[in-house]
Amino acid sequence: MQAGIEEQSALYEKRIPIFPRAVKGRFRRFKWGVLILAYSVFFGLVWLPWPRHDGPSQAVMFDLVHRKFYIFGLVAYPQDLIVWLGLLLFIAAALLFFVTALVGRAFCGYFCFQTLWTDFFVWIENLIQGDRPKRVRLYKQPWNREKILKLGTTHFVWLLVSFWTAFTFAAYFTYAPELVRDFFTGQAHPAAYATVLILTLTTYVAAGLGREQICMYVCPYARFQSVMYDPETLVVTYDEKRGDGRMGRAPLRPGAKTREERRAKGYGDCIDCTLCVQVCPVGIDIRNGLQYPCISCGLCIDACDGVMDSIGFPRGLIRYDCEVNIKSPAPGKPHLHWKRLKVIGYGLAVVVMSALLVHSIANRSDLEQAVTQVRQPLYVVLSDGQIRNRYQIRLANRSDHAETYALGVRGIPAQAADFGNFQEVTVKPDQSILVQVSVKLPPEAAMRVESFEFTITPRSRPAEVHVSPARFYGPHS
Repeated sequence: MQAGIEEQSALYEKRIPIFPRAVKGRFRRFKWGVLILAYSVFFGLVWLPWPRHDGPSQAVMFDLVHRKFYIFGLVAYPQDLIVWLGLLLFIAAALLFFVTALVGRAFCGYFCFQTLWTDFFVWIENLIQGDRPKRVRLYKQPWNREKILKLGTTHFVWLLVSFWTAFTFAAYFTYAPELVRDFFTGQAHPAAYATVLILTLTTYVAAGLGREQICMYVCPYARFQSVMYDPETLVVTYDEKRGDGRMGRAPLRPGAKTREERRAKGYGDCIDCTLCVQVCPVGIDIRNGLQYPCISCGLCIDACDGVMDSIGFPRGLIRYDCEVNIKSPAPGKPHLHWKRLKVIGYGLAVVVMSALLVHSIANRSDLEQAVTQVRQPLYVVLSDGQIRNRYQIRLANRSDHAETYALGVRGIPAQAADFGNFQEVTVKPDQSILVQVSVKLPPEAAMRVESFEFTITPRSRPAEVHVSPARFYGPHS
């Protein structure tokens, strides 16, 4: 029994912390550029003012209480977002498939929130504790004043960044200046404190403590990405034939320094410096082949290119390449293989759905109208023989200014519809009104008319006529 317990315990290994080494290069610069842009948008957009007549002067705000979503000059409502969110989710999924088919997990390596926040947390750790050798030494040394001070400062700064991330997220759902005032004076809604607390802790755990564990064990994308790869997909690849040669890898040493000397002895170009492993944020050795934890960030390419430059060897020992090219007898220059049915299909899906989304937003009306027939009774025969139907017209003004609407009918004589004193009505911004309408037709006309239309015309846009169909009921119906 004891042996069985020991054997079972061996299945679980204590996590070995990863201390990525700082690196310079074109992919590292691109990652910093994406991070700066993403942080500027996320942390700055919520404070961008945007003048409005009937809403908060905040460029982007999702007002759940009043069920209005402000996105610059656009004011959206839940009924709008049902369609738009559906299209956005489809576009996001198709775009992810499109990018993965072309360049593997590039989204994970450059644009994923987990990557962006982990990168920043690692940068903070590097700033306070030093580069990789110093962080490894600090981790292994016993607890003392230096270790407590540096680790305590690191985690304190992580918590500050996590708090501001959570607070910024909460500020998108209310007027940000008011949230600052109410939050720090204890007057904010309990939901605000709960949201900030939960997001602070989850950000701290995910970006500061979990890091690569989130990508490897929590994110489902790492598990199903392999079925989306093709032999033509560009992925971060180690050129084994060039790097290992016939005799494997070998460090630089007398008699094996130049490429000619190394080739004569059967050694490859890899000098086994392990820098590609040291810079990897998920701690893998790309020389062992493609592995599911790899997020295709390209940092190992930067590290290897730097080493190749320093010893005078050509770049590209580790590079973005596809299986078809790297396994060919004479590999060519890596390039995107986009002329594939799957890639073209994904691309067309993204374009079509994006066009539909733009069309839906561009043609969104500021007027919501609904015509309801009063069905108790369905119709009335008047003393003069005319047949009367009654209707209710609901008009909701979703613009940021008052609008006057002219009401009319089509398919029946204009004098048949009695709007009372509401032939023209003015509706304030974000307000709605209900108009009662009576329609009377002689028996012979009622026999011919089964349906007609109500027309609603905004006075500020006479060419924009909104039409709502209605049925007319009588004894013959």
